[in-house]
Formats: sequence, C-alpha cells, structure tokens
Amino acid sequence: MAVFDTPEEAFGALRPVCVQLTKTQTVENVEHLQAQLQAVSDSALQELQQYILFPLRFTLKTPGPKRERLIQSVVECLTFVLSSTCVKEQVLLQELFSEISACLYSPKSQKPAAVSEELKLAVIQGLSTLMHSAYGDILLAFYEPSILPRLGFAVSLLLDLAEQEKSKQIKIAALKCLQVLLFQCDCQDHPRSLDELEQKQLGDLFASFLPGISMALARVITGDFKQGHGIIVSSLKTFYKTVSFIMADEQLERISKVQPKPAVEHRVAELMVHREAKWVKNTSDKLTILIKKIIECVSGHPHWKVRLALIELVEALLLKCSQSLVGSAGPLLKALVGLVNDESPEVQAQCSKVLRHFADQKVVVGNRAFADILSENLHSLATSLPRLMSSQDDQGKFSTLSLLLGYLKLLGPRVNFVLNSVTHLQRLSKALIQVLELDVTDIKVVEERCWNSGPLGASETAATQPRSPMQRRYFRFFTDERLFLLLQQVCQLLGFYGDVYLLIDHFMELYRESVVYRKQAAMILNELVAGAAGLEVENLHENHIKTSTEELREIVTSILEEYTSQENWYLTTCIESEEVGEELTMKQSGLQAITSGAHTCQVTSFPAFSKPSPTICSMNSNIWQICIQLEGIGRFAYALGKDFRLLLMTALYPVLEKAGDQTLLISQAATSAMMDICHTCGYYSLQHLINQNSDYLVNGISLNLRHLSLHPHTPKVLEVMLWNSDASLLPLVADVVQDVLATLDQFYDKRAASFVGVLHALLAALAQWFPDTDDLRQLQGESAGEAGSHLSQRPAASEKGLENTTTAEDMELFLLNYLKEKDVADGNVSDFDNEEEEQSDPPKVDESDTGPDVEPPLPVQIQIATDVMERCIHMLSDKNLKIRLKVLDVLNLCVVVLQSHKNQLLPLAHRAWPPLVHRLTNDDPLVVLRAFKVLRTLGGKCGDFLRSRFCKDILPKLAGSLVTQAPVSARAGPVYSHTLAFKLQLAVLQGLGPLCERLDLGDSDLNKVADACLIYLSAKQPMKLQEAARS
Repeated sequence: MAVFDTPEEAFGALRPVCVQLTKTQTVENVEHLQAQLQAVSDSALQELQQYILFPLRFTLKTPGPKRERLIQSVVECLTFVLSSTCVKEQVLLQELFSEISACLYSPKSQKPAAVSEELKLAVIQGLSTLMHSAYGDILLAFYEPSILPRLGFAVSLLLDLAEQEKSKQIKIAALKCLQVLLFQCDCQDHPRSLDELEQKQLGDLFASFLPGISMALARVITGDFKQGHGIIVSSLKTFYKTVSFIMADEQLERISKVQPKPAVEHRVAELMVHREAKWVKNTSDKLTILIKKIIECVSGHPHWKVRLALIELVEALLLKCSQSLVGSAGPLLKALVGLVNDESPEVQAQCSKVLRHFADQKVVVGNRAFADILSENLHSLATSLPRLMSSQDDQGKFSTLSLLLGYLKLLGPRVNFVLNSVTHLQRLSKALIQVLELDVTDIKVVEERCWNSGPLGASETAATQPRSPMQRRYFRFFTDERLFLLLQQVCQLLGFYGDVYLLIDHFMELYRESVVYRKQAAMILNELVAGAAGLEVENLHENHIKTSTEELREIVTSILEEYTSQENWYLTTCIESEEVGEELTMKQSGLQAITSGAHTCQVTSFPAFSKPSPTICSMNSNIWQICIQLEGIGRFAYALGKDFRLLLMTALYPVLEKAGDQTLLISQAATSAMMDICHTCGYYSLQHLINQNSDYLVNGISLNLRHLSLHPHTPKVLEVMLWNSDASLLPLVADVVQDVLATLDQFYDKRAASFVGVLHALLAALAQWFPDTDDLRQLQGESAGEAGSHLSQRPAASEKGLENTTTAEDMELFLLNYLKEKDVADGNVSDFDNEEEEQSDPPKVDESDTGPDVEPPLPVQIQIATDVMERCIHMLSDKNLKIRLKVLDVLNLCVVVLQSHKNQLLPLAHRAWPPLVHRLTNDDPLVVLRAFKVLRTLGGKCGDFLRSRFCKDILPKLAGSLVTQAPVSARAGPVYSHTLAFKLQLAVLQGLGPLCERLDLGDSDLNKVADACLIYLSAKQPMKLQEAARS
C-alpha cells in the first residue's frame, strides 16, 4: 500500500532525491529514486510525472560517455514511471520515444550499439511500455508523417535485434515490441478500434517499412530450427499481421490514384509511399516470393505451434488480402490444405475450422471464385500425382496426398464441378488407379496355405469387436502404411461429396476394362461405398445431403453381383497338380513302412525356384483380388447396417465358400467379412449367423450338388457350416449328407479330396455335439479312484470278482459273456447275430414281452457315422496320399461316435481291419503314424474284440520294427529327432503300453512288447525314446 497518497506528500519525499540525481548522475541515486517511487500512489505519480521524468531524461541527455549500468538503471526507472502513469502530451511522447531509442544508437555503424543484453532488454521493454502508456488520441497523433524517420530508426533497431541477437528472450521481446509499434499487439485495450480513415493513415505510414519488415522477418522465419519455435511463431504473427494490415483489400480500395502532398519536409515526403495499383502489383509479386519461401520452410517444421501459426497466416492473408495478393493465393491455399491431416490434433482442429469457414463463404480471389482455383489445383495435382508418387520419398508422398485430401475437403459438394468434367474425372481416376497398384511378386502369398481345417477364429466375440483390421498389402509406389490410409480417405471423400452413381459407373468400367486395373478399382469401389454411407468421414459442409439407404442398397447390390460373378469370384489361386506334387515330395523322403528293414531318414534336396514364374504372379494377383472383394463385402455390411440382412441370401453363400479356401489370405479375409456381417446385422457370433441362415444355405448346397461340375466349391460351404455350428444344424443337413455320400459315390475319382474334407468336418462335429456319456463317467471314476487299489487292472469282470455278494446268476452271466466275446475275438462274426437271436428267442428271458423283437431306430448321428465309415473302408486304399491320411482321420472319428453302439461298430471294425493292417504294415510313414492312432482308438473302444487280431497281425511286426530301428536311433545324431522314423518310433513306444492294457494281452505277448522296449532303455538312445520306453 502506498505511503504517499497526495501529490504534496509525494513531492516532499521525492524532491530531495530528484535534486540529488540532477546534481550527481549515479546508479545509486537512480536506484534510490526508484525505491522512493515504490511508496507513491499512481495518482500522485501522474501529477508529478514530468517532475520525476526530468532528472531521468536529463541523465540520458547529458553529453559525454556514460556507463551502461547507469543507462540501464535510468531506462528501468523510466519504464516503472510509465507503467504507472499515462503520457498525455504528444511532444513528450515523441521526445521520450527518441531518447529511449537513442540508448542503443551507434554512430559508428548502422547496427545497434554493442552493449549488454540487459540494457538491450531494458530499452525494448521501455519502448513497449511507452507506447502502451500513451493516451488514445495522443498515440494516433504520434503516427504522423513527420515521425517517419524516428519510427523507422526504431523499427530497424528492433528488426536487427530480432535477427542478429543470440538471446531468445531479446528476440521475442523485440518482435513483440515491433508488434506494439505497428499497432498489432495482442493487448485487449491497445490499440483501440480504428475507423477507416485512421486505418488508411497508419497503412500509408507503415507501407514505407513493409519491404524491410517482410524481408527481415522472412530471414528469421526461414532460419535455423534450433533458434526455437517461440521466435518463429512470433515472427510469423508479426509478418502476417503487418502484411494483412498494409495490403488489406478494404484499405487499397479507398486509395486515390493521385498521391496527396503531405505537409512535411521534402526529405520526409520522399519516404512516403503511395499505395496505388502499380505499387500493389510490384509489392505483391515480391511478397509472393517471400511467402513461398516461408511456406516451404514452415509447413514441415517439427513443432506443432509453428504449423498452427502458419494456418493463422494463411487465414489472415486469404481473408483480408484475397485481391491484393492474388499470386500468393495458390501457395497459401496449398499450405492450408497440406495441413489437413497433420499429426497434431490441435493443428488438425484449427485447419478443419478454417477449411469449414472457407467452404461456407463464397471467397473470391482476384476475379476468380475460390472453387475454380481449387478445381484447377486439383486437376493439376491429379495429373502429376503418379509422377510424384514414383519420384518422391515417403514424406513427400505424404504431403502430396494430404494436399489432395485437403482440396477435396475444401471443395465439398462442389467437387461435382470437377467430376462432371470428363477430363478431370479421367485424370483423377487414372492417377488413383496407378498409385494403388499392388506389388504381386511376393511368392509367400501363394505359399501360405490353410492346411488344418477347423472352426473360424474369434467367433464368440464377433459382435463386440470393431471393424476387422485390413490385411497388410504392399504397393509398388510406396511402403508407408499412412499413405494408404490417406488414399482411403480420398476415396471416401469422393464417395461422400461426389455423384455416387457417376463414380461407381466410372470405376466399374475400369474394373471390367482390364485385369491390371481390377484390384485398384475394387479397392476404390469399397471406399466409395463406405464414404457414401458417411463412415469415418469428417463433414465440413453441414448443408450436404448424404446418399439415401435405398440408393446405397441398389449400388451395393450391383457391385456384389459383379464381385461374385463366375469370372471374378472363381479365379485360379493354386496349381491344379498340387496334390500330386505333394505326394511325390512325401514319397521321396526315403521312408517306407514300419515293417521294412533298417534304414535311415535321408534328407532329399529339392530344386530351388530360380524366379517367381508369371503363373505365380497371376495367382498372387488373383488372391489379392478375391481378398479385396471380400473386404468390400465387409465394408458394404458396415455401410448398410441392419439393411444388409436383405442381401444375405446372395452374399453369405459365396463368403462361406471362400472361408473354406485353402489359401490362408482368402480364408482370413472371408472370416473377417463374416465377422463384419455379424457385427452390423446383429448376430452375436459366426455360429449364430450360420444357424439363423442355415435353411437357404442348405437349400443352395442341395441344388448345387446336383450340378457339381458347375459348382465344384459346394462341399467347402457345407464343411465351413459344420465346423461353425451346433447340433441344431443336424436335422437340416441330414438329407444333404446323404446327397453328399451319393455324389461321392458318383464322382469318387474326381472329387474325393473335397468330399473327404466334408466328411471329416461332419464327424468332428458329431463327436463334439454328441459326446459319449460312458467316457465322461469313466473320467470321473478314474479321478475318484486314484487313491484305491491298483493290484488288478482288469475291467468290470475282475471288479465283480472282488465283491462279496456274487450270486449264481452273476457267475452264469459272466461265463456267457466270456464265451460270446471269445467267439467274437476268434473271428466268428457270422455267429454273432445268430447268438443274439438265440438268446432273444426263449420266452423265459422276458415273459411279459409278447410282441416281436423290433430294435428302436438308430439316432441320426449314428446312422450318418455308419454310412460314412462304410465309405471310409473302401477309401482306405486310395492311391492319393492326402486322401488316405484324411480318411484315417475320419475313420478315427467314426469309431469315437459309434463307441456306444457296438452292434454297428464291431461289424464295421471287422470289415475295416484288413485295409487298416495294410496301412500299418505297408505304406508311407505318415500313413503308418495316422493308422497307429486309429488302432489305439479301436483298441480303446472295441477291447477284447481286437485282442487276437492284434496279437496275430500287428504285434509281431511292431515289435520287430522296434528292434530293427533301435540300432539306427542309437547311433543317430540330434537331427534324427526331426525325422519321420523317430516320430514313428516315439508314437509306437508311447502307444503300446495303453494299447496292451486295453486289450488285456497275455503274458507271452507282453514279453514280446517288453523285449522290444527294453532295448530303448539304453543310454545311447535319444532321451525321449528312453522316457517313452519306461512309460
């Protein structure tokens, strides 16, 4: 709180200090005065302003050299007084302005005096405070032509400090002070609003400084990035505020053609500038050069605040100087549009705001409408786009595509003026087609296969997931993924703002025109539909009307028909003789059946592919085309939402075909498309999608099976349905399964491989849908009885023998069952049924049964498994290795499904035994491995039925093979563990124990097994074989 509130009290306290400073100009006296000023109120200071300023000004005007510290103290004290008072006299303002500016005057050079940074900063702050303290009318009167030399000196002084100084603080302070001098500071109360006449008066005065200011600031802006973003931001603001004020269209329109003669000296009058048309033209041309340099440097500046200041520069110049800076409109617009996809959200938001402002106003640059300039720039860019994409680096390409995207955002609905021109549309479309050209030379696309059939991934959470990610693809002209995202946005904006029917028809023509254009055109069509639906599109034009749902559905329907047509959907994606080649490859491994003599696993060398053949490139191209079309179906589902349900009858069946494709990329793309359909149509999983639409899917399968030569992929649809459904599907597909079996019988020699895949999916589904209850109870019993007695491993018969309540009837029943199983084990199957009939004939078995002995009908799954197993028995000897392997898998699943129905399983097992023995003893090692797996399953489910057969046909050869192979594995190296021979040994050693336990072998047979396994306990054997032999 001030001590001296009245001028009288303040004068009494300050008078001795002022007198002392007038007599002796020292730093201590100045500091003493400033200390006393702290205790004086602002009102008292205002009354005593000139009295207090007198000793300070007297100190500055005293001739002779003075210490820098003294000058600095005086200027700081002046600044304090001016910050608390107002300057109300024009003469005082002019004199103080000259005296403070002169503190940095150097008579020996045109640059500022070589003084300390503290003094320079004090002078800058003093000038700024002086201009802010000036009374409103006094300040405007200050800016008269006579002040031009002194003002020019201060401006050049501040520009030199901003350009030459190393201190960032001084640079920024000088730039802010320059804004104050030019009436462009950010203060709320300074300057006050100016009328038209005052603006013209100041504009005429400042025009003399425009060349020097603009060139100096341009040098600062385009200087080293290391000087800091704050300096560049402040320079940019000073530049565009000064230029937009002096070159403002509103001022220049009121400039008379004849220059009035100012009432000043001749030398001062020569400094005045008349802003007539010629001067405007010359100045505009020179400013255009500087603006281009500034934009080129700043648009790629690493700091987002600098790029934000550039947007402000563009907005100010285009709005205020659209007529005077016609030549700069193109570069300014290009700079603005290029920042529309900036990595900084602040820059993006400001850029979008400015673009929206321009789009809503009918801005005219020169004599041309804003949209006309954009159209020309867009056409020019589209023409050079392919060349730029092939010659620029990734950053340059990113800037170019950002520019293209910005033009489209800015044009908005006016883009139709460009698209309605045939030349414009052809240029743009051909540029997009060329830029989006894929690199199809990668052989891995063809090599990646989907070998293992099974349920499609992520089916349980499809409804909660966002849109499926797009597969990574590689392009010829760029590698950065951001560029593809920009191209997607370009196409989406075209679909959103443009004439959708025109664009769809044009790109559909390109799609049909050439195979070279087809993939790119499909990508563009997908994004056009997404854009027309408004997906992920930022609308800068609120009055724009989107495409209606009915129109969009018609467009999607036509594109779907083209995508799923015979010539575009069923493309060659693999070599037809692939299965034969794989079979030869497997046979060349040097391994024979397990019963052959001692041999080693030989590594066969295959000829390497010297170059990807054109056939591989074409298959690669076809794979990508199908993937793009599948992704398009997913995009269409998102575009239509729930309305896509109306198109499921035509879209779902082809997608299911591709979901079962062996090419990994195609299968993944089809799965993603189905997940997109689930998400948009309200299905909570792929299983729900298939179940809800299974009626017409099954109908389509049934119809296409009748014309299998025209629809060879029909089995794949049924296979995918079975893998991804539940038991509710079985009643629907039961009849279709019979059609499949009948078709298999008819086309066995041609279509066996695809049908076996369907049978495998069918039996795997049945095993999952109808698990055996005995297996579940057995697992529970085993877990509960782990702590019990392990003396006897016999099943039910031995357990009954331990019971104390055994009756005569139990013993009789046991003996009858034993005799029956003994006959069955000896192969007396023909008597098996007769024995059952004889047991069922005596009336004493069930005296109340008066009706005929009619067996209940078999469940559907049992009947299907029986029919499939009958086919498998015939196909076990197929010449194709892949089919034999698949048939063994199906046979194994048949046994699992039929395990609870022995009357059906045992006769079929009897018929399957001879070909299975042949597979085990005289076939490829891969087949032997798979056949041994089937043998283990049969042994577990059939039990005593196989005991004598196993001991007679299989056990001697298995034991002999183990003995024969033991020396080979004993002397083999570490690579041996990767061979088929090792895997076969390991599987036999691991499986023999459980198999012998299930079959309840006798002592002599067990001795054979023990002798064969004993050799593998040697320390020379691989560790895994030792562990398997011990188990």
